[in-house]
Amino acid sequence: MNFTSDRIRSIGWASVLVVCGAMTIALTLRVNAVKSQVHDTEKRIVWVKQDIDFYETEFATRSNQQALKQLNDLEFGYKAPTAAQYIEGERQLAALGMPAGPGAPQPIRYANAEVPEGSDKGSLLAMVSPVSGATAAALPEPETKPGNKGRDPEREEMARDAAAIGKRLARIEVAEAAQQ
Repeated sequence: MNFTSDRIRSIGWASVLVVCGAMTIALTLRVNAVKSQVHDTEKRIVWVKQDIDFYETEFATRSNQQALKQLNDLEFGYKAPTAAQYIEGERQLAALGMPAGPGAPQPIRYANAEVPEGSDKGSLLAMVSPVSGATAAALPEPETKPGNKGRDPEREEMARDAAAIGKRLARIEVAEAAQQ
């Protein structure tokens, strides 16, 4: 092959352009790496400034606690809670309540589990069926056969527990307060 001088120059210029392009790409990658390091360093500087602000505030607060205590004693009179300020149960909490002011909503009322002394059925007498409108007193008594008594001891125990639930609900036991 016979290369002319123009052809050699063209090949030379093309190789110079390829080398310059490769150097430009390498330099661009290096610049981006340095930019990333600068960005990370700036983030660390911001974090260190936030830490410095936190520690300055903490130091100022701790060095000024005596002045804060004197100001508290003079102006506000706040004190740390003592053991006598804690309540033992719901009744003590209810005793701290204040009467409702004018325009206050009515308190929520719960069903009472007390059984009237004169009746053996309790509050079932006042219950009315929403479907038929009949009261529980109007329902016929289930007939018990003398031979079936004692056949189902679990059922009898559940019936006794259901009958005594009013007494159990009316009593409040504070087990933790007795131990302390």
